Amino acid sequence: MIRILSRNRQNLNYAKIGVTLQFIIVPNGESGGGKDMRSGSIVFLSTTLPSSYTSPVNFTTLRSSAVSRSALVVAWPLARRLSLPRLFPVQQTDSKFDKISARYNLVNVTTARTITCASASSMASSFSPEKARVPPATELPVPPISKFKIGLCQLSVTADKERNIAHARLAIEEAAKKGAKLVLLPEIWNSPYSNDSFPVYAEDIDAGEDSSPSTAMLSEVARSLKITIVGGSIPERCGDKLYNTCCVFGTDGKLNAKHRKIHLFDINIPGKITFEESKTLTAGETPTVVDTDVGRIGIGICYDIRFQELAALYAARGAHLLCYPGAFNMTTGPLHWELLQRARAVDNQLYVATCSPARDAGSGYVAWGHSTLVGPFGEVLATAEHEEATIISEIDYSEIELRRTNLPLQKQRRGDLYNLVDVQRLNSQ
Repeated sequence: MIRILSRNRQNLNYAKIGVTLQFIIVPNGESGGGKDMRSGSIVFLSTTLPSSYTSPVNFTTLRSSAVSRSALVVAWPLARRLSLPRLFPVQQTDSKFDKISARYNLVNVTTARTITCASASSMASSFSPEKARVPPATELPVPPISKFKIGLCQLSVTADKERNIAHARLAIEEAAKKGAKLVLLPEIWNSPYSNDSFPVYAEDIDAGEDSSPSTAMLSEVARSLKITIVGGSIPERCGDKLYNTCCVFGTDGKLNAKHRKIHLFDINIPGKITFEESKTLTAGETPTVVDTDVGRIGIGICYDIRFQELAALYAARGAHLLCYPGAFNMTTGPLHWELLQRARAVDNQLYVATCSPARDAGSGYVAWGHSTLVGPFGEVLATAEHEEATIISEIDYSEIELRRTNLPLQKQRRGDLYNLVDVQRLNSQ
């Protein structure tokens, strides 16, 4: 460990190489008049250095070569009348230097492991980042597959339920032919989106195939094609209650998870749109994270995406991907649909996939469309327009670790100031 004492310390997040570096700026008037050392010059820079690395490097090398991921640099042309201990006292606790060459701006490193400023680790410890999640966040699990294709089936929906089921099947098969290992369907894909329609089209999922032709089809196709299906959502009947429900089927055709929409869509924007799902639907009570053959997936439905706490809870449970079947409307869609997806992805540094019904201007509820896949850096990887389409895109989970290394948010949270409580996990302990 190298401890650097200076009244002018700054942090540099060197985004291109994905490391956080420490450096010191020579204060104005303290350059000592050296011809190679001007006020504002970088005189110390540190990051992780492998023990096998012994070659001298300089700042130019750090910026331009592969050495940039692991190098220690002391840019050292101090004035002849100054010395390192006088200007920047150094405490050496975990590394050893051969010697510093003031003439060539180099440092030879014989044995160096992890070299950082002591303040970084002590600061993180005092902030208690692990306490920002209660219970503490789980480690990101190693997924069964690191790279695969996802299919987003933006379907047209009609009043003909049998047609909707057959049409969805064809879209799933098309996505699988194009290489998709995971297929996502829209919200309410077997029924018109209306409070009048929900009771008519609702299915008793738990009662079996005869009572739920929509999920029976999903199960059969998942098994026959050996793919994972996040089956959008359909109206579900359970006793005297109705739910907006998403079913997840594994490659064996078995129902792996069932998510009932937690946050009901009750809004009133005068002159624009008014809708109250709570007139017919009941809110779900359980967050849903499911382990599949394509990784750990957190499930939300449409309005659920507006609640960042749910997404953060899924991330704390180790989700690689969040899937949101949704049907944003022509008022909120243009303003918020992509914005919310990118926000959930970048806040939690994971993938977010959404799937909407295609737009039908003649229906009672007009969907915005624009099914989308967003990467863990908030980048839009693929998106549809408003018409019917099947979008195929690639998910690479190695990007999650890369982005979490670039921006180590999990290690920088202020558990001393705030926390997110996962009530379900806490109560199960």
